[in-house]
Amino acid sequence: MLSCAAFRSRPEPYSPGDAVPRFKLTIEYDGRPYVGWQRQATGPSVQEHLEDAVFAFSRERIEVAGAGRTDKGVHATGQVAHIHLASDRFDAFRVRKAINALVRPEPIAVLEAEAVGDDFHARFSAVERRYRYEILNRRPPPALDAGRVWHVAAPLDADAMHAAAQRLVGHHDFTSFRATQCQSKSPEKTLDQLDIRREGDRIVAIARSRSFLHHQVRNMVGTLKLVGEGKWTADDVSAALAARNRASAGPTAPADGLYLTDVLYRND
Repeated sequence: MLSCAAFRSRPEPYSPGDAVPRFKLTIEYDGRPYVGWQRQATGPSVQEHLEDAVFAFSRERIEVAGAGRTDKGVHATGQVAHIHLASDRFDAFRVRKAINALVRPEPIAVLEAEAVGDDFHARFSAVERRYRYEILNRRPPPALDAGRVWHVAAPLDADAMHAAAQRLVGHHDFTSFRATQCQSKSPEKTLDQLDIRREGDRIVAIARSRSFLHHQVRNMVGTLKLVGEGKWTADDVSAALAARNRASAGPTAPADGLYLTDVLYRND
């Protein structure tokens, strides 16, 4: 088996012909060991390990193109990617089986693989992305889910957080909720859903949009935590949004609790 560090430099993408197979992959991973989804020179990434696994069975250095470039420490239960192989000797079942065998023992798994048309692109064909953020809201720290939730010991008012979250739903300039290093050409996005609910000792945020700005979900959750603590009101959230200034909103929630759960396409 090839070392997962063997090809840390970005491979040259293959220019596919008309008759070669393209596969859509649905992937889950624990984001803690990685610098993020995207291959980087600064450390191991999810994309790197998948590309090395594909090379190990196909002998093709190709890009595993993902739908979302999750950050360091962010997890996924429904990331979507695609690969375009030069050879037609592999079917979807063999692709999934080979990648899962070769990517071990990394906490990465291909849940599904399916053949798709040449016009499918995991990132550019997507019409919606869904994220879930989990806050463990209890005094005792997590024993089993450390690194997979944001532990907040102080009691939070989930109903107040949900009411304030509705001030962010719709089409807005989200400058106040994007990272200063965000490379998006426009700060305007349409947020289709931001629901906050309590599930036992967890507070869960569900966010839906066609696309998100860098750190947008984490910055919204960090701001809404202030509402849950009683330090901010819904009007404060509206004022932060209107300010169009990152310094006007709340802190960035840690990556630990964030999951990319679904990527949807027109035929879904």
